Order: sequence, then C-alpha cells, then structure tokens
Amino acid sequence: MHLPRFIDKIRLKLAGKLHADYQPNYCKGFDGLWLETAGLEAEQFVDVVRHTITDGEVCDWVLKNVKSPDSVKAAHRERMFNYPKKDDPEMQARLKMRKESAGMAHREDIQTFVDFIDADEKRLRSH
Repeated sequence: MHLPRFIDKIRLKLAGKLHADYQPNYCKGFDGLWLETAGLEAEQFVDVVRHTITDGEVCDWVLKNVKSPDSVKAAHRERMFNYPKKDDPEMQARLKMRKESAGMAHREDIQTFVDFIDADEKRLRSH
C-alpha cells in the first residue's frame, strides 16, 4: 500500500522537487519500514527508481527481487496500520502535531499515521 507513495517521493527527491515537509523523513518512517521489510538499503532502492521510467517497471523489479514470506508481509501491514501504538507517547505527540498543523486536531477518527495520510489525501472523510 505504501510503495506507490514511496516511489513518488523518490522521483520528486531525484528531481529536486520533494517538498520540505517530506525531507526529514525521506527513507525513514513508513519508507524505512518498507525498506526493512523488503530487505533493501535505501540507496539500492533509490537506484532502482532512478533507472526506471514507470512505476510498473519498479513494481516488476520488486516482484522479481523482493521475496518476503506472507507472514512478514502481514506483520508489516499490521505494524503500519497500527502506528503509532497507544503506549508510544513520542509518536502520539508527533501524530497530534501533524493533525494540528493540517487543521485536523478535532478529528478523533484519525488514530494512526495511515489514517492521517488518508485524511490528508482526502480518502478518509471527516465525521
């Protein structure tokens, strides 16, 4: 679910157009979790994106070269969908700050960063 977003960020970074808001977490956060699950180093995957034209080519490369068991993929999905955990005060504070910065502090339905991204990109409707 994160791969298309990550590819877009890499392409923007390579073009010198990645928004400043995304610079500090580039190849970290969800990007880093994806890299870790895929067993790849950031620069290795950036090179794959650099040498392809379409997202389909990147996906073909991933299908051919990244071999993670279904259990690892499921654990990765679960980790992303439930991040940050309720007992992680530092990341809960970061989520709160992101919501406030985006004018969504009132949104109690946004409990995770996946919820935040969906709301920010207009895929999660306001209640």
